[in-house]
Amino acid sequence: MTDAGRLLEPILALHERIRGAVVEACTRQASELLASVASEVGGDTIYAIDRVSEETFVQGFTDLAREEPLCLVAEGLPGDSLVLPPGAREEDCRWRLLVDPIDGTRGLMYQKRSAWILTGVAPNRLLPPGTRLRDIVLAVQTEIPLVKQHLSDQLWALRGRGMEARRYNRLSGARERVTLRPSRADTIMHGFATIVRFFPGARDVLAAVDDEVAQALVPATPGRAACFEDQYASTGGELYEMIAGHDRLVADLRPLVQAVRAGQGLPPGLCCHPYDLCTALIALESGVILTDPMGQPVDAPFNVTADVAWIGYANERLRARVEPVLRGALRRRGLL
Repeated sequence: MTDAGRLLEPILALHERIRGAVVEACTRQASELLASVASEVGGDTIYAIDRVSEETFVQGFTDLAREEPLCLVAEGLPGDSLVLPPGAREEDCRWRLLVDPIDGTRGLMYQKRSAWILTGVAPNRLLPPGTRLRDIVLAVQTEIPLVKQHLSDQLWALRGRGMEARRYNRLSGARERVTLRPSRADTIMHGFATIVRFFPGARDVLAAVDDEVAQALVPATPGRAACFEDQYASTGGELYEMIAGHDRLVADLRPLVQAVRAGQGLPPGLCCHPYDLCTALIALESGVILTDPMGQPVDAPFNVTADVAWIGYANERLRARVEPVLRGALRRRGLL
């Protein structure tokens, strides 16, 4: 086991504690209370339900840091980072952890859809360019189920060792290994292919890109659906859907339309941030292809503020078909 591998079991256990605390809070408290705004941080909104997970994860990592110092990077922390235990210095840390205690807050707090706990572990690189998303060597993501849902999945990966997953049964307490595989289809026909447009502003541009790609790749049939989309407002959830073979294509291109928003007199929109992608390693180890809009491996600074555009393909054959069409649609609109 690698040095980072020694953190796997403690992080898995901590994720389970967070999952339990959040599910309990959802069981006891009304959605309206959990959906109340706690604060506005870094351009995103922190809801009351987020505070439940944050308290548990900070305490859990404080306990873990008693073995060796850790540097946490997460939204809501003072200065967006925290060195544990108190009194330790950043240069004392071998590991830098990028964390999202709840990814998919909006769906979970109204009990519409599962959310995810995300953690990525990378060597703490102090020299420029510093630690980056591509440096992550261990990733763990854990499903926070709806109150009415008794099964939830937990996935993890160590770089170069593949992806593993297990399913937890809240009723029996059983944990069983589960096999998840990305789709092998080389077409989006009769499958889920999504251009992300969660929030108002420039949706027309993103929808036009979506329509152009679908119309170029899937023959139109009168009265029939050619393909489908799933606007799952959780990056970790979107990655899971590709890992599990449910979705074939996800393209989150929100940073590319910031100029369009400005031209419409709108402020910058909420985009994917590096912490949303801190478990990308799990998708990569499962066989999912992740790129930036230019086709390069997806990467980002190890922070909570950068806007990140990314595209996920279920496999390389699908990428070969979709990528030229998608890139052409973006170029025609001046988005690349």
